Parts: sequence; structure tokens; C-alpha cells
Amino acid sequence: MSELASAEVCAAGKGYARTLLGWKTLLSWFSSVFGILWKIVKRTPSFAQVLSYVGVRHPLLSSLPAFEPLPVDDSTDTMPQATESENAVLRRLTVVLDLDETLICAYETSSLPPVVHKQAIEAGLRRFELECISGEKDVEGNQKVNHVTVFERLGLREFLQQASEFSDLVLFTAGLEGYAKPLVDQIDVDNRILHRLYRPATISTEHREHVKDLSSVSQDMCRTVIVDNNPFSFLLQPLNGIPCVPFSAGQPYDEQLLGFILPLLKHLSHQEDVRPVLLERFHMPEWFKQHGIPVFDFNE
Repeated sequence: MSELASAEVCAAGKGYARTLLGWKTLLSWFSSVFGILWKIVKRTPSFAQVLSYVGVRHPLLSSLPAFEPLPVDDSTDTMPQATESENAVLRRLTVVLDLDETLICAYETSSLPPVVHKQAIEAGLRRFELECISGEKDVEGNQKVNHVTVFERLGLREFLQQASEFSDLVLFTAGLEGYAKPLVDQIDVDNRILHRLYRPATISTEHREHVKDLSSVSQDMCRTVIVDNNPFSFLLQPLNGIPCVPFSAGQPYDEQLLGFILPLLKHLSHQEDVRPVLLERFHMPEWFKQHGIPVFDFNE
């Protein structure tokens, strides 16, 4: 009997030990699981982020600005402005403006489609007629005169007026002076444009002709910007350019000047160096590299 009792005690002891070991194993398992869950919780995105991952918009989401050439964007109106003391040490911004397809669009009057003319007038675009001296000569050796219909981009006059309040405006066109000068006289009746440059001021490079070298306008690239519908025009200073959406009378409902370019220029006028802002906004060096044109870092 004593041997049987001893065997039972031994068996009970072993059973207790197994039970204790089982509880320890279970507690260890729960501890491991809890640790894993805690790490997951710490790394799990918020509810709003989860919604964004599956493509659902939510009021809590704050979207990062995506690169778009020239969207109509009011966010630049709310950008932080510099104080008066900061403005006092900044030179006025130099804004270089292209002409054709940036500020205006022009057509030879005889070849202007009536439907385009009607659409532009219905949209409320300003227009005027010009007789421009051509670089060509007729059979008798006389300078040809072209009859041109010009449409102003929506908001052009107001744009020039407001931009001239905080910047020095320079016109730089690849057009000939005989064509461009009388045209600019019409759109800038208040002489807000301080300086004009025409085709002879452009240069030829191994990549493109009629390139606009901004160093001929200003020696301070930190405070100089060009607005041009043709990015190749500013390939020598890619970090100073705003690639403007081309303007045509066939697409007259256009708010680029007042809706985007003007607010952006106002923001740039408060920057010590415009290039970092424009680099972040447009990534023009990458665009030029994609088109086989090498660019240099602006700090060099």
C-alpha cells in the first residue's frame, strides 16, 4: 500500500509540474503575442491613412501636392508672407515674360478660322488688329506687311498691373521686333514692362535655337524668374522657369494668369531664392534630362 501511495504522490507531483509548465508556456505565448500586437499597433496607420490606401477620400486626409505643370491653384494665396523687415532686404523680383502663347496668341487674319474667332469673342477675350512688318520682301523688293489678329490672354491687363507692383517686368520674345513691338505697345499701354528683348537677344545652343539666357537680363538668379510656354527657352537656367500652359483662341476659357501665375509670383517675391521653390514645384531638371539635355546644380 505504501508503494502504491508513493506512486500516486509521484504521479500527482509530475501532473502538477506538467500543469505548471503548461501555464508558463501559455503565459509566455500570450506575452509574445501581446508584444507582436503592440508593435503592429504602433506601426499601424491611422484610420484616415487606411482609407487613403484603399482610395477613399476622407476629411481627415491631408493630400501632398502632386506635380502638375500649371494647375489653377488658390493655395499660393495662403502661403506665409514675409515680414516688412524681411521684405526690406530683398531686391525686387525680376519677372521675364514670353509673348506668343504666354500673354497673347496671334493669327494671320486671312487664315483665322471663323469658328475660332467667334468662340474667342463669345468668351470675352480682348482682340485687336495689327499691320506688322514682315522680315520677308515681296517680288518688288518691298517689305511685306502682314495683317494680324491678336487675342489677349484672359486677365492680361490686370496681371501686368498687379505683377508690376512687386516686380520688374521684362518682355523677352523670340519674335522679331517689327512684329512684337507694335503688339506690345497695344497690350502695355501703361508702360508697366520696363524692358523689351527680341529675337536678336536670344542665343543658339547645341540643343535648341532661340534660347533666352537670363543672365542677359539680371545677374541675380536668386531673384529672377521667367514665364514661358516653351521650357526649352530657359534651358540654360532650368530652376528659374515657370512652364506656362500654351494659350490659344481655340481654348479661351483660361485662368492661368490670375488663377495660378500671379499668386505664385507673389509667393516668390517673398523668397530670398526662388529656385528651391520652383525646383520643388516643377522638377524641371528632371524634365530636361528626360529630353536629353544635361543641367547643372544651381549651387555650382
